[in-house]
Amino acid sequence: MNQMTKPPVVLFDVGSYTAQEAARLLQTPARNIRRWMRGYGHSVDGEIRQVPPLWDSQLPSAENHVEIGFRDLIELRFVKAFLDAGIGLKTVRHCLEHARECVGVDHPFSTRRFQMDGRTICLESIERSGDREGFLDLKTRQYELKKVIEKSFRDLDLDDTVVARWRPFQGKSTIVIDPSRSFGQPIAAEFGVPTVALSDAVNAEGSIEKVSGLFDIPALIVRDAVKFEESLEAA
Repeated sequence: MNQMTKPPVVLFDVGSYTAQEAARLLQTPARNIRRWMRGYGHSVDGEIRQVPPLWDSQLPSAENHVEIGFRDLIELRFVKAFLDAGIGLKTVRHCLEHARECVGVDHPFSTRRFQMDGRTICLESIERSGDREGFLDLKTRQYELKKVIEKSFRDLDLDDTVVARWRPFQGKSTIVIDPSRSFGQPIAAEFGVPTVALSDAVNAEGSIEKVSGLFDIPALIVRDAVKFEESLEAA
């Protein structure tokens, strides 16, 4: 078993997102972010049972406030993708725990190793857990699981062994989420201007071309920023 390692928090290289910000980017209710990152209680035969968080956030969180880092965000993106594909949270938790052992880090989904071996790791995890129902379910979903992993990595850029950037707008290189820039907020990749600033400017000025001139950014990139922000609002 590999020893899990957790690098020290360096805020300018980690990114920072509230539950609401993460929910907006992942297009899921904020309560899901809180449940996955803080755990929750549920009643079984009149007894309240506590479900632990999937993992500890990269950033410290107050009692009623969730703050997560970029790697947390990408891991949650995988969790949501698996759930959207019909894979249950219990099965996802098994996969996550075994992946931690195999990869040796707290955030295994956002690694090159998981990109290469994710399907095998997930199948092994359920088989080892003794959860036959979960194993049989995952066994029938092998092809779907492979598609989820391949699709999820398609718009991610890896540096060495881990995910370093996310291209969240149709996988295009014009818009990027990079924890080392603007605290991980979505920006126009080449120019570093937050997409929300460009979108707000277009709303105020009423013209993509005018904002293009004001910021000295090509109109195509301004247009992508506006469309990206609109896609988040529409979700």
